[in-house]
Amino acid sequence: MTTRDYYEVLGVPRTADDAAIKSAYRKLALKYHPDRNPDDKAAEERFKEAAEAYAVLADPTKRGRYDQFGHAGVGGGGGGFDPTVFSDFGDILGGLGDLFGFGGGARRGGVRRGADLRYDLEITFDEAASGTDTTLQIPREEPCGTCGGSGSAPGSTPEQCSQCRGRGQIRFQQGFLTVARTCPRCGGIGRVIAKPCQTCHGNGKVTRERKLTVKIPAGIATAQRLRLTGEGEYGGRGGQPGDLYVVVHVGEHPFMRRDGDDLLCEVPVSFPTLTLGGEIKVPTLTNPTAIQIPKGTQTGTRFRLRGQGMPNVGGRGRGDLYVVVKAAVPTSLSREQTNLIRKLDATMPNRVLDPVSADATDEERPFFERVKDIFG
Repeated sequence: MTTRDYYEVLGVPRTADDAAIKSAYRKLALKYHPDRNPDDKAAEERFKEAAEAYAVLADPTKRGRYDQFGHAGVGGGGGGFDPTVFSDFGDILGGLGDLFGFGGGARRGGVRRGADLRYDLEITFDEAASGTDTTLQIPREEPCGTCGGSGSAPGSTPEQCSQCRGRGQIRFQQGFLTVARTCPRCGGIGRVIAKPCQTCHGNGKVTRERKLTVKIPAGIATAQRLRLTGEGEYGGRGGQPGDLYVVVHVGEHPFMRRDGDDLLCEVPVSFPTLTLGGEIKVPTLTNPTAIQIPKGTQTGTRFRLRGQGMPNVGGRGRGDLYVVVKAAVPTSLSREQTNLIRKLDATMPNRVLDPVSADATDEERPFFERVKDIFG
């Protein structure tokens, strides 16, 4: 019996409601349970201490006496460890009670869901934009055709496990409580195969290649996945098959970048067109589209083409295409072109200012000169 304050044992205030007390006890019970801490006397004592505290504080009558008289109100030096506290232990652990043998009966039959599978699929940018159908070849476990998935040779059936007598669990005493463990002979199934199938060697399943046609929706993006229900591995002995998850990886586009459902494309434009204005053709996901460049357009200007982006994978319209114009600077010029540019340059304003002169604007002064002014 503990002499510590029960509220202190559970780590809750004296005003804690029933839900808080139950939650605190659940955490301590899971942490210090002897099955998780074998041969640890300190953990076993903490486990018993928590159970003792919960047995009192979870009972309104006992809690009232304890709040008024302390340990003396519930049996002298302490409430004592009450084994009946485990009558609802599986309830408190939220379904984990079976792990420790408090779940009200062993799980029998060995029916388990099959494992999920993952397949990484690479597609092109254009395939992601338009959608596509593709064929996958998946190696997976399927029921053995010889034994029908039973694992037993034709003409024989599994027998009851003699060690657990078909329960799938073996119970034994550990300290003050009974603990249940999975039967090591039958693996929790409750039956053993006396005459294994020669094809699957008693496993009940074999590995085969399976071809599947998968529809890739338009607008899918990298890291998105498709779930194919029931196309995973065989569950075994009547268990449901797992699922197949196809994880998509989309290749890069030569000159478009994706931002959600929107697309961004940089287009080089000649200096005369940016200066004088004109029409240019820009690429889209389908056909080139003409756009007008206004007179005096600066490099970096962005034009929006509504509805020319990627389709939304959920079917909610399309994104937009943003065209960013960049000045195309030629790297090789003829003599005539060079002379013409020089003549143009001679006609352009090219005033050289003294950075500290009175007629120099703040924007025209060098950056470091302005910094010097700020810091004196």
